[in-house]
Amino acid sequence: MTLTPLVYWAQRHEEIYLRVELTDAQNIAVCVQENILRFRAQGHGAKGQNEYEFSLEFFLPVKPEVSYKSTQRQVNITVHKEQRGWWDRLIVQERKPAFLAPDFDRWLDESDAETEIREKVSSKLCFYISGQFLTQLLKTGYLFVYNLVQFLGFSWIFVNMTVRLFIFGKDSLYDTFHTISDVMFFCQLLAAVEVLNAAFGFVKTGVFPTLIQVSGRNFIIFVVFGSLEEMHRQPVVFFVFYLWSAIEIVRYPYYMLGCFNTEWKTLTWLRYTMWIPLYPLGVLAEAVAVIQSIHIFDETKLFSIPLPKNIGTSISFSYILHIYLVLMFLGLFINVRHLYKQRKRRFRTKKRKAN
Repeated sequence: MTLTPLVYWAQRHEEIYLRVELTDAQNIAVCVQENILRFRAQGHGAKGQNEYEFSLEFFLPVKPEVSYKSTQRQVNITVHKEQRGWWDRLIVQERKPAFLAPDFDRWLDESDAETEIREKVSSKLCFYISGQFLTQLLKTGYLFVYNLVQFLGFSWIFVNMTVRLFIFGKDSLYDTFHTISDVMFFCQLLAAVEVLNAAFGFVKTGVFPTLIQVSGRNFIIFVVFGSLEEMHRQPVVFFVFYLWSAIEIVRYPYYMLGCFNTEWKTLTWLRYTMWIPLYPLGVLAEAVAVIQSIHIFDETKLFSIPLPKNIGTSISFSYILHIYLVLMFLGLFINVRHLYKQRKRRFRTKKRKAN
């Protein structure tokens, strides 16, 4: 015996809205053929957990494209009318089936629907005329230009290092700092803006995880690499710079598309997946750089903290580096946890939309 769910309907001049009362619906199939909408899904309805289906032959022609969105409580279906207008009823039959009823939560008379359209048009005009539109435009333009500049900078670093590796082989590992550092200095200094973007709400990102990443990288490049000439020719510089740029040449294009609410599925998958191997490897390379620099700071006494003369010694900066190593792996845990939640939330949301 075929089970039918409760279906509620409402209309506007260009759309038909159907609300199917089916909890936790799965295996949803919705299509419109020859002006007949057919629906089938498994879920919890009036007759418990079962497979439910129904069909409706519309009163007037509709477009074959149909969209739907499934929530925990119901399935919302939108069908577009072939021609703009107001229907006297939903289906061809004058006598409606028992499972079909008006959706009074969305129900409007024709005159009310016309008023709704005028209000929407008026609100859009007000938005464009008001300063909100200009503010949004400036914000979008600023974020796009920032992400574009960073993408170009890290792309230059990544391509330059890759080409040099193929041409010079292992020798390129030892002069990475001298050939790449200026551009990397610029990109990492500019990255401090991301903390401000998060703090002022320009982007929907936590301030603390962003601060950890930006400050950690700047500490490595300016203190560990920049202040010690002995570190300039260490191969670890190559691995740190290469891993950083490999992550960023995917992250910044993703943000650029996001400025215009546009998405490329492959890029989205890379954005939320590449960090899994690259981010821990990057932190490991940074840790190696810190460990290699400890004995140099001990020998040169650079950044050592002098103590009173009666004590006659100073506190070596290497002690701070030991503490930093512990904080580095604590930051790794915090950021990996944050990135994992982002990935899980992103792909769970996309899966729900697909259903």
